[in-house]
Amino acid sequence: MAAVGGTLASVVATTQLVGPLLAQEGARPQSVYEQLDLFGDIFERIRAQYVEEVDEKDLIEAAINGMLTSLDPHSGYLAPDDAADMRVQTRGEFGGLGIEVTQEDGFVKVVSPMDGTPADAAGMEAGDFITHVDGESVLGLTLDEAVDMMRGPVGSEIVITVVREGVEEPFDVSIIRDTIKLTAVRTRTEGETVVLRVTTFNDQTFANLADGLAKQVEEAGGIDKINGFVVDLRNNPGGLLNQAIMVSDAFLDKGEIVSTRGRDPADGDRYNAQPGDLAEGKPLVVLINGGSASASEIVAGALQDHRRAIVVGTKSFGKGSVQTVMPLRGNGAMRLTTSRYYTPSGRSIQALGVSPDIVVEQPRRDPNAVEEEEPANPFRRTEADLRGSLDNDSLTPEEIEQIKADRAKAEAAAKLREEDYQLAYAIDILKGLSALAPRD
Repeated sequence: MAAVGGTLASVVATTQLVGPLLAQEGARPQSVYEQLDLFGDIFERIRAQYVEEVDEKDLIEAAINGMLTSLDPHSGYLAPDDAADMRVQTRGEFGGLGIEVTQEDGFVKVVSPMDGTPADAAGMEAGDFITHVDGESVLGLTLDEAVDMMRGPVGSEIVITVVREGVEEPFDVSIIRDTIKLTAVRTRTEGETVVLRVTTFNDQTFANLADGLAKQVEEAGGIDKINGFVVDLRNNPGGLLNQAIMVSDAFLDKGEIVSTRGRDPADGDRYNAQPGDLAEGKPLVVLINGGSASASEIVAGALQDHRRAIVVGTKSFGKGSVQTVMPLRGNGAMRLTTSRYYTPSGRSIQALGVSPDIVVEQPRRDPNAVEEEEPANPFRRTEADLRGSLDNDSLTPEEIEQIKADRAKAEAAAKLREEDYQLAYAIDILKGLSALAPRD
């Protein structure tokens, strides 16, 4: 009887719990359907009573986009033309100004200008706020609407009003629209350091990086002639996740690169490095700033967590989410945030960014500043300039020439500090590490 009683009690308890749950489940769809009916009522009233005739297709697309943009700044609807533009951009060539933008406090904020583009040449900087386009305010517009205002035929002029931190008054920037051809990675050698400037993460990024790195090493006479590598991710707005993983893997032999976690834990992914280091263990410095976002932060975070690189610069943008682009009927697409990503140590970068190991600010450009050349000092003389000074008898002519060559390199490095202080700082770090390395 005790066993039966216990069974009956269990049945009663289960029934009491399930009843309210079933009622809640029944109420939820009804509420959703009521809201959809409300949407239909509003749609019909706009069609019938709005002061001007409206395009039904535009209304529906605006409603869809409003639903998506209410989720977060990176979700949205891509109309067929926008979806086609996005597919072209990932291949590395498109028309426009050459700036990556987001929205903050109702204004358009520049995430980063892209290297070698009209916006870059005009002096746009990461963190600039765009308040007006050709004299019209962008306040109150959606990001897509503001971007549409900045689009136009190649060769046409646009005037953007900019508010910049540290500059008291807003100022206008004139930009000529052009076809943007992005070279994903540019490489060069500064002294004994190879600089890998990664501007975006598109289909070409890893291939460009691997080819450019190999070419610079070959021209230097082999890896033994290189003291290290600078991976410059400043003002890189990100791009394709798989390319960020491949670039990180290029400098790691093992270990986790990044993990992604969605709403359902079962949908999470973990990406690990494969054996092989293109830099062959040489020291790395990664440069970042407030314009380094998304895929750039994956690379910087992975190399930092594995202590494979020293991260130099200023705090990155802080975009730690992954968007999935889903094709829709009618050739449109939906860009939906589907997961967050985490660095190998398990930290999320969302809203916090990557903090550099060494904080180095880049002096800001004042658009109103006038450059003044320092006059040469005619009275600055050295011992060698004095009449009748003794020769140096401890060195051979070849050694003296080598000293002069080294001095010329040092002077070139000093000039680089004036042009790009952060990069010069990164190169100095690698010089220091090279000087402390044991000699064979």
